[in-house]
Amino acid sequence: MDSGVDRVNDKTTEQTNGKVDRGDNRSTPESTTGKTRSGDLEIGAVKTLAKSPTFAKDPRKIQFEADVNRLFLYTSYNQLGKNANETDAEEIIDMSSKTSLTDQQALVQENIHSQIRDFCTVMNGILLPKKTSESHSSSSAASELPRHSGLSFAVGKGGQSTNQHAMPETVPLSHAELSECLKDKIGYTLDIRQSQIPHKEAGRGLFLSGEADVGSVVAFYPGLIYSPAYYRYIPGYPKVDANNPYLITRYDGIVINALPWGIGGKACEIWDGLSLQELNPNVSEAGIKGSVQFWKLISKPLEGSQKDYRGEIMERRNPLAFGHFANHPPKDVAPNVMVCPYDFPLTEKEMRTYIPNLLFGNDEPLKMRRFGNFWFKLGSSVDGNPHIPVLRTLVLVATRALCDEEVLLNYRLSNSKQRPAWYTPVDDEEDRRRWS
Repeated sequence: MDSGVDRVNDKTTEQTNGKVDRGDNRSTPESTTGKTRSGDLEIGAVKTLAKSPTFAKDPRKIQFEADVNRLFLYTSYNQLGKNANETDAEEIIDMSSKTSLTDQQALVQENIHSQIRDFCTVMNGILLPKKTSESHSSSSAASELPRHSGLSFAVGKGGQSTNQHAMPETVPLSHAELSECLKDKIGYTLDIRQSQIPHKEAGRGLFLSGEADVGSVVAFYPGLIYSPAYYRYIPGYPKVDANNPYLITRYDGIVINALPWGIGGKACEIWDGLSLQELNPNVSEAGIKGSVQFWKLISKPLEGSQKDYRGEIMERRNPLAFGHFANHPPKDVAPNVMVCPYDFPLTEKEMRTYIPNLLFGNDEPLKMRRFGNFWFKLGSSVDGNPHIPVLRTLVLVATRALCDEEVLLNYRLSNSKQRPAWYTPVDDEEDRRRWS
């Protein structure tokens, strides 16, 4: 692979280095109990990592295991609800030391999926007229998958495109009205406004309005999803991060481009990823022009692919589809969210409207292997059951209790290349392991 796309893999996990530091340097009041619980979970993650047989062998795998372990602790604690106590936290920590990485990943997926399913149910209750909502609930209940194991929610046959469904009738609420309704139901929502960090390059930041518990899904990271096989179609390739600060990468190499999602829309509508919004005044005119040429390109079928770009029916007013506005924390301020890979099962058709992502390219998963800076296609499909269709997305998960504050995400930029002046590492060792 050309070195330009390698920058996406080596400079983003979390976020590409084009995005300026717009974190919040406030100290957020937090109860002593909340601090203790969060601290216990962090200590538990460190102890569990130390017991890992791969410790000191594969730094990248070590960091991956550490992140999975933290997500397991946070999301498991969240599942216990408001009545969870210190004893519960200790039991979760003990359980994590006895649970395999594979099982932890599966349980994290189930915990996240449970939260997102609840979110979708709430959104249906707000947006769907009563008659439609009742029918929707009945259909959803009839098709709900078993939840007795960590992977049970992902079992099923391939789903059909939502293009084959009629556009749902929704209550005509503005984005602001919908956002307030959601806050009334779940206790929090998101706002986009000027960041509070006094930085010359500061722009808009992401703020949580209300209260969210540790382990809560705070935001979706919206946009177009690219597997390594389709990197060359990312706008600006090979220097994909030169003019686009809204790219993010998963450990498995999946890249999500949030630029076309922008600030969402005004209705439930078909979204094809072809529209562009100017989110950041620092995005150059050349970058916008390059992106326009790209959108013209993808309006034509890809070579060897039957994929079309008529889009999917999506709720563009989604109040939580703003993960791309989260800022890297300034010096001496800890992040309060972390990224979590979420493989949304496309068998859950009733939830699809609220998942703000669209796959670029062929629906068939490809088996790729990385050699240094290059990705190679090894076969027609990945190992495992090809009949379990998922959309590989990202969400942001709270690492402590949040209350009316700016959302801060550790960008974890690679230390192998020059970092921007505004970037202060949260943990240099974590950055080094992540991109080793």
